This record gives sequence, C-alpha cells and structure tokens, in this order.
Amino acid sequence: MTKIAIFGVGLIGGSLALCFKGKPGLHVIGHSHRQSSIERYLARGVVDAATTSMEEAAADADFIFLCVPVGNLEDYLRRLAAMKLKPGCIITDVGSTKSSVAACARSLDFGDAVFIGGHPMAGKEKSGVEAATSLLFENAYYVLTPEPDTPQEAVDRLAGLIRHTKANIVFVDPDQHDTIVGAISHLPHVIAVQLVNQIRAYNETNPLYSALAAGGFRDITRIASSDPVIWRDILINNRSVLIRLLKEWQEGVSGFIEMLERMDERMVEEAFRTAGEFRSSLPERRRGVIDPLYECYIDVPDHPGIIGKIATELGNERINISNLQIIESREDVPGILRLSFRTQPDFDRAVQLLASMGFEVNM
Repeated sequence: MTKIAIFGVGLIGGSLALCFKGKPGLHVIGHSHRQSSIERYLARGVVDAATTSMEEAAADADFIFLCVPVGNLEDYLRRLAAMKLKPGCIITDVGSTKSSVAACARSLDFGDAVFIGGHPMAGKEKSGVEAATSLLFENAYYVLTPEPDTPQEAVDRLAGLIRHTKANIVFVDPDQHDTIVGAISHLPHVIAVQLVNQIRAYNETNPLYSALAAGGFRDITRIASSDPVIWRDILINNRSVLIRLLKEWQEGVSGFIEMLERMDERMVEEAFRTAGEFRSSLPERRRGVIDPLYECYIDVPDHPGIIGKIATELGNERINISNLQIIESREDVPGILRLSFRTQPDFDRAVQLLASMGFEVNM
C-alpha cells in the first residue's frame, strides 16, 4: 500500500487527496495541527485518515505533499529533515514560488528521502477543504522543479502519481518558474490591487466612482480580492523578481504617459494592436495560475418569471450555474443577467442553450 501524507488539506491539498483517494493501492492521510480541521477533512471524506501528529502523518509515507502557505514551507521542510523518513520517500510542495523553497531544501539533509518542488497551476476563488474537487487540476499545468541531481526514478514516480490529477506535467527550473509566474500571475495581482486602491481613494471624496465601477471594472480587477495573507507570503518570497518586473512596468507606464503628452495617436494605436494580437494568440480559457472566467451576459426583459425560466431550462439540461446576478433591471430597459459556470463544458452548453432560447449571449 502506498501511503500519501498531505499536510494542509485545504483547496489544493484536499483536491489532490480526492484525486488519489480510492485509487487501488493508495492510502491518503491528512494532517493539521487543529483537531477541528481534522474533523472537517473526515466529514468531507477527502482522506482515508487524519491526524494532528506530524510524526504520525510522515511515518512510513511514500509521498509527502506540503500544501501549507508559502511562508510556512521552509519550517515544514526543516521539521521533516529532523525526522527519520522512509527510504525513497518523495517530499513535494504546491507553493506558488519555487526558488526559496528549493534553496532551503538544498541546505537540508533528508537522508534517503528526496525533495522535488511542485506547483499545480490551478485554483478557485473559494478556499478551504469544502471547495476541494477532483476536477480542479484537469487540463491544468502542473509544474515540477527537480534539481539536476534528482534521481530520475524519483521524478518518474512523482509524475506517475500526479497523473491521477489529469494535469499536464511540465518540468521547469525553479528560478525560471518564479520569473515566468511572477510576470503572468504575481505582477497582475499587484497591478489589480494598486488599481483598486487608487479607485478606492478617489471614491472617498466622490462615491460615484464605486457606483460606476461595476461590471467590467470588477471583472478585470477580481484578483484583487485574493487572500491577503497568502499573497503577502508569495510576493515577499518572490520579491526580487517582482521588484524588477514592477520597475519594467513603471517604464512601460512612463512610455504611455509620453505618448499621451505628445498626442501620439499612431503609437497608442500600435500599443493596443500589438497587445490585442498577442492576447488573441493565447490559449482560450485554459486553466492556469489565474483561474479563467466562465461567464456570459444576456439581456432579459422585465417580465415576471423570466429568471426562473432561464434557471429551470439550464437545470433541465443538468447545467450547473455557480452564480447568477442581475446587474441592471429597470422598467425602460432590459435587465443584464450575468451567469457564471464552474467548467468549460457547462459554459459551452449554456451558451448554446441560451442562444436557442432566443437570447443574445455576450462574453
């Protein structure tokens, strides 16, 4: 029996557990320092067993997944290095930054155990074990960052286990990982937070800012609502990369200021053109470090029962709506209904059904 120990059974750890639990020959044990969390893991049914003892969870484990906040990873590695782990045990993590944890692992002696960094590039706006799902990683990228001297046999074993998640496994150097993810995830989070805080400051003297900031502004800045503690740890751990990226961002913004000061219409148009071309070349709605939106908008007349009819028709087709919001509804104009879905298949089927019902669907 292969024992898999998961430290921190929240959204990511719980979703991994659900991918492994019930598979032939796999036994999943969860760990938390809090008994109340242990009870939630067991009640949710994501693990086969759970314990508040770190030593009990790690004892004889073939795989150890560290799914704790980035700021706690190094402490967990040091504590594991002080234990007698099973020979051949593979320790991995799911942190959004890799360089710092890789450097820490290099400085420690795990005996006959091996550390291989990891980062499943998927997530949800909801957190906690209650949000865990075995579908979280399907078609997402799962990055592994083995060292040059990591035994290939260990890399293959870990990759073989992770294939239960149905993710696409890629191998990347830890420093390169942090540079790329810093640019496509960490930098956008900083920009979104600063943009929202800028509008918040304006709103203190003119509440019309918040009134008019609904819809598109909320959509493009939704990542500003990410967990503050988690993102504090991520940004501090990847600070050298972020400082460089933010300086380059400042240079780009300064360039835009100069274009506007010169009223350089051609360069403004060129900036939008090149950005649009590159964005159009990106894979659509593929799971990545920033969770994609599966949302559509439809105009609905102000008729009694129309919302219920739409929800009923979607339900009859077993299409799951994750959120439904009426953005605007007045007697003289149609209401705008925003529908959100958890998966691409549900989204695609919903769009097709709504169109067949005569609604104009906007995305």
